[in-house]
Amino acid sequence: MLLLAGPVLLISCNSTSEPPSENKVESATEHKMKITDKQIDHLGITNKEFLSAASKRALQWPDIGNEWFIEFSGPQPLKGDLAYEKGVVRRDPSAMIKENGKYYVWYSKSTGPTQGFGGDIENDKVFPWDRCDIWYATSEDGITWKEEGLAVARGKKGEYDDRSVFTVEIMKNDGKYYLCYQTVKSPYNVRVKNQIGLAWADSPDGPWTKSKEPILSPADNGVWKGEEQNRFMVEKKGDFDSHKVHDPCILPYQGKFYLYYKGEQMGEQITFGGRQIRHGVAIADNPKGPYVKSPYNPISNSGHEICVWPYNGGIASLITTDGPEKNTIQWAPDGINFEIVSSIKDAPHAIGLNRSADNEKEPTEILRWGLTHIYNNGDEQSIMRFTSRRRTSHTAKGEASK
Repeated sequence: MLLLAGPVLLISCNSTSEPPSENKVESATEHKMKITDKQIDHLGITNKEFLSAASKRALQWPDIGNEWFIEFSGPQPLKGDLAYEKGVVRRDPSAMIKENGKYYVWYSKSTGPTQGFGGDIENDKVFPWDRCDIWYATSEDGITWKEEGLAVARGKKGEYDDRSVFTVEIMKNDGKYYLCYQTVKSPYNVRVKNQIGLAWADSPDGPWTKSKEPILSPADNGVWKGEEQNRFMVEKKGDFDSHKVHDPCILPYQGKFYLYYKGEQMGEQITFGGRQIRHGVAIADNPKGPYVKSPYNPISNSGHEICVWPYNGGIASLITTDGPEKNTIQWAPDGINFEIVSSIKDAPHAIGLNRSADNEKEPTEILRWGLTHIYNNGDEQSIMRFTSRRRTSHTAKGEASK
């Protein structure tokens, strides 16, 4: 059983214009911190009576060794139909499942250049993920792929998903298949509120039946300021997901269905960790919902695309790109209360996990290889492959390892 300590950032240090005198520095005894000789030796602390804020934080790190630490390869091109194609956007690969001896993956697909918000938004393409449909492909080895065709199309004019369906995830449960994904209704302006849709089928090849209404929507307690199309002007920001709900992923967990998602807040700010992005979870008794947002939301301080997997009775989450806790792996024994278990670098974007992996073999086994996407240029993206390896020691060339 993995036991985690309390939050890493618990103690702050007030700055002053003068260096603190000895009687202003709180000693470890005054803090009543129990410090062992083993901790002193391991952390290289000079004197336990004089602890810096950094040393105090280090003493509270969870004692988990290096079982969660990994290093990622750079992205590697795929072969077949998922190789780079001029004029085409293929991005945001779902997790992969293995059925009938082959891997399946779903992804966002669109064509043509991106014009942005400066022109005719009714007819232009404002983002690479605008005017997307969801397609799928299969592969026997995870490298050479065959594009099988359209899985889920945009809705009819006036429906909640008439502009774009994108950033899809797959879940298999009780012999059925479920795709959850983002939706946008026209017109696609900067204040548009993204929602989450669902489709289900008896086969990974479809046909897919779409939900008539979104299964999750942004909070409705933010207030825009004025009528100008400016997403930073607000009277009230509202909840962490008052503007958009993004990047959904449903996991069967503890007899229920946990829908993890990325939230964007109205009037989103830049903080010391970058964009103000956080994750949330909504829970249902049935895969089709209704999904109820957790009162504990947000459940992360950072992140971007959702990348979650079950491990050791809890849920692990790869947190990347945005926020003060970006570039970490976190784990929650209850799927909600996440703690940092590893700090990483160079994680791929929009990871599509290999769900056929033995995710209980070790904490990061599910990350040994998978799919990602890259920007070939501003108008074209393509799906790539990544690999990773555990890193347990550091040795120089020719040096004997421990």
